[in-house]
Amino acid sequence: MSEPIRVVVTGAAGQIAYSLLYIIAKGDVFGPNQPLILHLLDIPVMMDVLQGVVMELADCALPLLHEVIPTADPAVAFKDVFAAFLVGAMPRRQGMERKDLLSANVKIFKEQGEALDNYARKDVKVLVVGNPANTNALVCSKYAPSLPPENFTAMTRLDQNRARAQIAEKAGVPVSCVSNLIIWGNHSSTQVPDASHAKVMKNGTTMSAADAIQNDSWLKQEFVETIQKRGAAVIAARKMSSAMSAANAAADHMRSWFMGTSNDEFVCMGVMSDGSYGAPKNVVYSFPITIKNGKWSIVQGLKIDDFFANMMNLTGQELEEERKEAFSVIQA
Repeated sequence: MSEPIRVVVTGAAGQIAYSLLYIIAKGDVFGPNQPLILHLLDIPVMMDVLQGVVMELADCALPLLHEVIPTADPAVAFKDVFAAFLVGAMPRRQGMERKDLLSANVKIFKEQGEALDNYARKDVKVLVVGNPANTNALVCSKYAPSLPPENFTAMTRLDQNRARAQIAEKAGVPVSCVSNLIIWGNHSSTQVPDASHAKVMKNGTTMSAADAIQNDSWLKQEFVETIQKRGAAVIAARKMSSAMSAANAAADHMRSWFMGTSNDEFVCMGVMSDGSYGAPKNVVYSFPITIKNGKWSIVQGLKIDDFFANMMNLTGQELEEERKEAFSVIQA
């Protein structure tokens, strides 16, 4: 066994973390031979609840989990961490406007960026889950100037997982037979779910999603709208956000970043845009990504038709508007 790595989860007394912590601690993210020290951060009023989470982790008797450190102090939480799951945020509730969510959360991620800058390892891998994730990741990065911007990512893997599941159901195959769905842009209702480069294994043959489904209007209308509105649909049904699937997607995201992608696979992550595919620069934008040796790269050279290009411009504009709003909140 190697030396333990330190992993922080914020909002550790919350619903997403309740599912996520077990997945991490049992070895499903960083591997079955990697010991862990978990740092659990939450606000002071949640310390009693967090202690219950600590008790449950102890009662799981997980061999990889060497220590659990519950705290309300960012200096303790981010000290020497190798990976950070920034889950803690005000949750989106039914009827809440995205601008309201942004205003409530942006200051949290400024403070956490400063704490990462001061206390974390310089190679820390940061995943922002708390919404609005893309812009929160941007804010976090801007307030951690000693850390490379590529260390900061936002979660769109949940949207990719949702898209894979919808394509699998429509094609009549297991979800394991579907790959390379793309989510362009923002983790919001303007996101662009794109199945035009997806692969489906059906009847022993690998084919495009278009060939597997044979319904182009569905792929560009109902499918797109279903993925864009899936989070709101879950909230409407549960009266709470999609905690279980979000935790699973966060684990998937970090596992891919840590372990890498296979040669013919790409995954979706919100990363600092370099302007690829006409996306605005200096926003965190979701692209198709390949990963090798812990370093991500944007997949280049994919053909984009006008239908998706127009939608990609709109989600990019939303991210630019969010960026402006976020920094106006901070400076107010």
